Amino acid sequence: MHSRFSKNDDGDYVAAVTKRGRDIVRDPLINKGSAFSSRERAALRLEGLLPPGVTDIEQQKLRVKDSLGRLEHQLSKYVELSDLQDRNETLFYRFLVDNIEQLMPIIYTPTVGEASLNYSYLFRRGRGRWITPEHRGRIAEVLGQIKADLRLIVVTDNERILGLGDQGAGGMAIPIGKLGLYTAAAGIHPTLTLPVSLDVGTDNPRLLEDPMYLGWRSTRLRGQLYDELVEEFVDAVRECFPNAILQWEDFKKGNAFDLLYRYQDVLPSFNDDIQGTAGVALAGVLAACRALGVPLKDQRIAILGAGAAGVGIGHQLRDAFAREGIDGDDLIERLAILDTGGLLMQGRELSDQFKYQFAWPDELCATKYGWSPEMPPGLERVVEGFKPTMLIGTTGQPGAFTQPIIRKMAKAVERPAIFPFSNPTSKSEAIPRDILRWTDGRALVATGSPFDPVTVGDREIHISQGNNVYVFPGVGLGALAMGARRITDGMFTAAAHALAEQVSTSCLESGALYPPVASLREVTLNIAVHVAQAALDAGVAESPKGSIEAAVAQWVWDPQYPELIPR
Repeated sequence: MHSRFSKNDDGDYVAAVTKRGRDIVRDPLINKGSAFSSRERAALRLEGLLPPGVTDIEQQKLRVKDSLGRLEHQLSKYVELSDLQDRNETLFYRFLVDNIEQLMPIIYTPTVGEASLNYSYLFRRGRGRWITPEHRGRIAEVLGQIKADLRLIVVTDNERILGLGDQGAGGMAIPIGKLGLYTAAAGIHPTLTLPVSLDVGTDNPRLLEDPMYLGWRSTRLRGQLYDELVEEFVDAVRECFPNAILQWEDFKKGNAFDLLYRYQDVLPSFNDDIQGTAGVALAGVLAACRALGVPLKDQRIAILGAGAAGVGIGHQLRDAFAREGIDGDDLIERLAILDTGGLLMQGRELSDQFKYQFAWPDELCATKYGWSPEMPPGLERVVEGFKPTMLIGTTGQPGAFTQPIIRKMAKAVERPAIFPFSNPTSKSEAIPRDILRWTDGRALVATGSPFDPVTVGDREIHISQGNNVYVFPGVGLGALAMGARRITDGMFTAAAHALAEQVSTSCLESGALYPPVASLREVTLNIAVHVAQAALDAGVAESPKGSIEAAVAQWVWDPQYPELIPR
């Protein structure tokens, strides 16, 4: 068990603690609230500090449920759960694991977006570490104050928070939320994790003008000074936490790709917006292929949005097509990616160098479709000519999938698969209810944010959320279990296939393209085993002494109170 707790001969958690009295109830990692036994209260000098009644964790969960039920707004529930996490982490995670389907929209998308927007007004207690330009030259000293063998760090520079853009200090809500999901889904103990904000300023005038704003009050650090700060941060992580995996989160697309490629061989690291999103998208595509009874090699896929997420999905899909034996012009034509200027074409002047690898040859566009780089086709013309069987959106532009576009797609394809993946909910490219109405109920739909089921005739169609939480916890857990030296693209491919295979036939028949969120921990452990095997196959990890399943299982914490004994 990789945490500060051990197990006794009966399999129960035990923790020897040096703290006494109020110091114990103020430590969220060991505080039990009203669940301290009479023996613990006497041995740890807790007598008189708590009401005399002793309640177990199940009774405490009922109290939490009642408290949340009294709150009307999701953001208020988010704050209530955050306060619980700051008081009693074991109870927080027990409640989260047992109610993950109901709570995930509160602790993560879409509510976490609202929490980011209002972070400076909601702030209660510091969690994680903020690194600012004022720490230049002593970042290792700041991180070194943490006396723990950290194994998982999620870091953001806050510039592209969900679909909300630059949120400055408010971006910290994202690493905190992601690590909460790591613990809930993968069982990685919170003592092994750290959320980090590289607070290098903000270019959001609303924040800079707000007297309540808590972040580093300056415009964003750019260029060489930014690169040097990130370099020092990475060096400090390697020095202070040599066994840690680093997850890059919500960086703008240019920095996201640069940092991924620069550091993926320096320390085990990955970018969830690029690779995690790509993994969950590929899983949705593979599940849709199962539902349709049409193999991947016969699909044509259009992606609207050529940022980090869209291009990351493009990489994963192109690799998947290549594994099906597709190459040459045929491979090019299986994947059409569009940015704000239209289809990526070689003759266009593209805003980012990384887009050119997905640009279609001008000659192919002209001879087969009648398209030119001088007048690149937008999505509607691409749908008319290319006739995609699947459509993925990563634009953050609500309504980008219009009725004419979806109707034209449905006219050419019997059962199109449509993935408006942008989040939060307000940024979705289309509403599932509209997509199903425009396609006479024939479309397969999965979204980036949660939506209620849609009734079409006498059918209730379930709308799966293609949330990265299906992928990144399993990748992190599998990599940790194997001590992987590098996080490879193949590990995400393995995660995608494992995820798609866990969608039951009954789920597919109901319209769902992902497993129920309620089964998230079971799904994650299965993915972790496949990821661990992929790490072995890639030669970036060594074989464990026992089975891979056992290596994964030893990292999984089941939230329950340990018996506290004085040390």
